[in-house]
Amino acid sequence: MSQPAKVHTVEMTTSNKSRSSYKRVLLKVSGEALMGPDSFGIHQKTVERMAAEVKAGVDLGVQLCLVIGGGNIFRGLSMAENGMERAGADYMGMLATVMNALAMQNALESIGVQTRVMSAIEMTSVCEPYIRRRALRHMEKGRLVIFAAGTGNPFFTTDTGAALRAAEMGCDVLMKGTQVDGVYSDDPKINPGAERYDTLTYMDILKNDLRVMDQTAISLTRENKIPIIVFPIATEGGVAGALTGKGKFTIIKD
Repeated sequence: MSQPAKVHTVEMTTSNKSRSSYKRVLLKVSGEALMGPDSFGIHQKTVERMAAEVKAGVDLGVQLCLVIGGGNIFRGLSMAENGMERAGADYMGMLATVMNALAMQNALESIGVQTRVMSAIEMTSVCEPYIRRRALRHMEKGRLVIFAAGTGNPFFTTDTGAALRAAEMGCDVLMKGTQVDGVYSDDPKINPGAERYDTLTYMDILKNDLRVMDQTAISLTRENKIPIIVFPIATEGGVAGALTGKGKFTIIKD
């Protein structure tokens, strides 16, 4: 396997490192990140901690939007592998993302962040339908938008949904919160000798199958020239650190 180039210094494009160099950002978080110490479902204290992390990003003056997976409640792909019809399983997974989005909305609004949930599957008694121009208007007014139900189509992951929404919103960067502090050559929890990368290209990810996001998502971000920042969502100050360049993360770009 060819080895990606490794760079040990990430330079910021702004001289004021107490602020973000990005104006509009999409943050992608897995549903599993909401479980906290539990093995299933939504751990309220974890959601509240994550909401505080997101608010720290908002306080930097960044227009933020958010995509949350649904794996803490239901994983469509796993159920399909166990015999469930794939399209139906994926729709159930999309509904799980709506539940997570509503939980995050509640936590964010309790600390003063104006939030709108927009779903790709229309359910007007629960949240707004996704309309691109309306989503842009919400963000321009300083509201944080949570995009739920993926792309609204089966056979696509929430990673792909996040890449698509980042492109539609004209985001400067897509941030992916993970349980580790960047991208590694192997799972560092299993292989302590795994190599960590500070900077990678999209082709490094695709050629070496580094499993940061699925290939469709990587291709979408590459085509639209949207950098990806992989950072530790469970670390205090992780969101603000990635936005200002003070934290530990991996950046993926051409």
